[in-house]
Amino acid sequence: MNNEHPQLNIHFIPFLAPGHLIPLCNIATLFAARGHRVTVITTPSYAQILRKSSPSLLLHVVDFPAQEAGFSDGAELMSAANDLESARKFFHASMLLRVPISRFLEQHPPDCVVADFFHPWVHDVANNLRIARLAFNGFSLFTVAAMESVRLNPALVSDADPFVIPDFPHCITLWSRPPKRVTAFLESLLETEMKSDGLIVNNFVELDGEEYIQHYEKGKAHKAWHLGPACLVAKGGEERGEKSVVSEEACVSWLNSKQAKSVVYVCFGSMCRFPDRQLFEMACGLEEAAHNFVWVVPEKKGKEDESEEEKTKWLPKGFEERNAEKGLIIRGWAPQLVILAHNAVGAFLTHCGWNSTLEAVTVGVPMLTWPVLGDQFYNERLVTEVRGVAVEVGATEWRETGYGEREKLVTRDCIEKAVRRLMDGGDEADQIRRRAQEFSDKAKQALQDGGSSYNNLTALIAHLTRLKRLRDTR
Repeated sequence: MNNEHPQLNIHFIPFLAPGHLIPLCNIATLFAARGHRVTVITTPSYAQILRKSSPSLLLHVVDFPAQEAGFSDGAELMSAANDLESARKFFHASMLLRVPISRFLEQHPPDCVVADFFHPWVHDVANNLRIARLAFNGFSLFTVAAMESVRLNPALVSDADPFVIPDFPHCITLWSRPPKRVTAFLESLLETEMKSDGLIVNNFVELDGEEYIQHYEKGKAHKAWHLGPACLVAKGGEERGEKSVVSEEACVSWLNSKQAKSVVYVCFGSMCRFPDRQLFEMACGLEEAAHNFVWVVPEKKGKEDESEEEKTKWLPKGFEERNAEKGLIIRGWAPQLVILAHNAVGAFLTHCGWNSTLEAVTVGVPMLTWPVLGDQFYNERLVTEVRGVAVEVGATEWRETGYGEREKLVTRDCIEKAVRRLMDGGDEADQIRRRAQEFSDKAKQALQDGGSSYNNLTALIAHLTRLKRLRDTR
């Protein structure tokens, strides 16, 4: 640090869901690596993880008010919610964090606060304290721009029929409009986000594309700073979510026994819960595709007393015995970065959560896309229609939450065909793999000295330094 680039004091306030918490803490590490004083405001259990994984970060710990909101006592992560009602209680509990965090900001005002958009109250607090505020939402900029185009053109968008996103650089078709309640909720958060001093994006310019950066910044007059992929900041196979139920060594040992590009990795993140009948179809599809697989199935919270028969009723009879050599089922959290980076993995069947999508891109693994809710249908369009590094499974039902029954099943035939389309080879599969590897190379280059994300971070630090000087002279 010197007079030209003095040390900045930056506070990060992540939302307590793995898909938001992990990337924002990784991005915080990037600022700390440049010599700035970085404090992450978090809760006790995640503070323990950060103390081990990120010694360069300072921590301010606040208790999570789960009991006051009627949420599971002792739980601090959104992934502990297993139904819509418990999810609402979790959001209520996270809103209660405003009091202790605001008090800390008032007593220890930073030069800048970086807050997840699920904490919209930070805007008023930062504004009152004359603190620069950067927003983070965990989406790609392509997705934010798509959401905005849909919002601004409601008359052109059908509730039920497929439609083309209006006023967009590419001709992008969506199968249905997102649920109105979800749309209204996200739009209110994005509206507050637009009042910030800029948006931090966990992506790299080459994947989002210059055309979408220009489209966003021209339409909103709001600056977006691409600083990712955040997953490349983690050391080695480091995981920052819940503790894995299987060791990295066990996963690597199993994968070492398989040929290169012969394994389908199946995982739908920490928030998507499929009903038993859909899991049954998934199992049948994987078996009929006849390829090796690693399948991560989240444990059903509150079902500890289930019998072994109840725990496996979503599997066809004899499934595990028949697939003992070809399949590995992981019930709970898995070391995803380690699995995806292994040479044996040839495809990733994913819900298109942005972190999972970006992790696949960074290691050059083509995707089989099965979106469920939120930003996932937009992400699917980016990696299939625009970048050509993925194949659709055929999911069209846009859910309000990741819980509960679905009206439309994705059939075993759709699953089998999608898996075979990538895994059986051929010209199309070869081209998809080639493009996936090209974007993997670009992702790694982005964070290196002189890369697009490296340069963006340099420019953002200079911008924040100017804002600090302006504030100090007033």
